[in-house]
Parts: sequence; C-alpha cells; structure tokens
Amino acid sequence: MSESAGSGTALLRRLRAPSAPPQEACALCGARLGSEHRHLADIERRALACCCGACAMLFDRPGAAGGRFRSLPSRVLVDPDHHVDAAVWAALGIPVGTAFVLRDAAQDRVVLFYPSPAGATESQADDDAWRTLRQATRLAGLLEPDVEALLLRRDGDRVDCYLVPVDACYELVGRMRLHWHGFDGGSVARSELDAFFGRLAERSDHLAARESA
Repeated sequence: MSESAGSGTALLRRLRAPSAPPQEACALCGARLGSEHRHLADIERRALACCCGACAMLFDRPGAAGGRFRSLPSRVLVDPDHHVDAAVWAALGIPVGTAFVLRDAAQDRVVLFYPSPAGATESQADDDAWRTLRQATRLAGLLEPDVEALLLRRDGDRVDCYLVPVDACYELVGRMRLHWHGFDGGSVARSELDAFFGRLAERSDHLAARESA
C-alpha cells in the first residue's frame, strides 16, 4: 500500500469514529461543567440553561438581574398524606398515568403537562381544577412559580405526589420520548418510569418531616 493510500485510510477511520461528546459549559460564564451541575430557568423562553454553582447563586433570589433567570431549587418533597384520588385526577383532565403541573408567573396561569412520544403535551388547568388540587395536597401551596413542578403518577388506585425542580420533569419527558414504543409506551418505557420514580423516592423528604424540622 502506498503512503498516500495509507494516509487516506487513516483519515477515513478518523472520520468514521464517533466524536467525543461536547464538554458542557455554563451558559453565563462559559466555565466547564461536570455531569452533576445546576440549572437556570430562562423565564422569557421557558427553557433551561446549564450553569455553574457560582452563577446559580446569583439567581437564587426572585427578581435578580431583571428576573429573566431563576436558579432551580434542589428540594424534592413527597406528600404521603395527600388526597389526590380518581376524582381529582378527573378534574385535572389527565388522560395518562403521569403528569406535572407548574405555575407560569409571567402569564399568571397554571399549566399541566404530561409525557408523550412527541415530548411534553401541554394543556391549561382551569381555576377549579387548581383549587381542587390545592385542597388535595399541601405541596401545591408550596409550589414556586417557573422553577418547581408538582409531579403526579397514578398506578391503579395509588397516586404518588412529589414537589420537584422542573429539570426533573424535563429529564422524565426526555426518557419517555427516547424509550417509548407502541401505543402505551412498552415495557422498556415502563421500566424507565419505575426507575425514575424509585430514584425520586430515595432523594425525597417527607413534607411532614420537613415542616417539623
């Protein structure tokens, strides 16, 4: 084999080899980020941005830097004494077994989302449905606009009720979109859903315990 042919073959191998994933960087200062890092909610675009710990601290307070960005909190709370039942589920109009609710401060409304093969499907929760949910769980009254969500999962007669940072919901939507097959998601998607809520249960604090601390 000629030298030029050998060089061409080596180049072809390099082109075919998968490239390393890009290093994530802070959206504000450009600092390199590890796999575990914080997020900001971009209120205007209703999107998330990765950030370093130092930049996240700048936006811990509502209204900082004009209010466009808010740091996501880290708390995960579970309400074991909630009263979210089939009637509440029907009032919310949730057609699937998992959904999350957040408050949009700019538009002064409560928005309901649920995972689907196409991503997060959105619908607006009316005032009566939101009032019913607030009566069913104290977590609804603790919900921080734009940065937290009330995450609900119904499995038969059981309903799990969590207060989570909104990036946890984005993660769930991404996992469901990636693994969804067929009409009902399939066994792989259900396993991913079980694993996700298992991890959530491990990192959560009980609402009653947090209030008495």
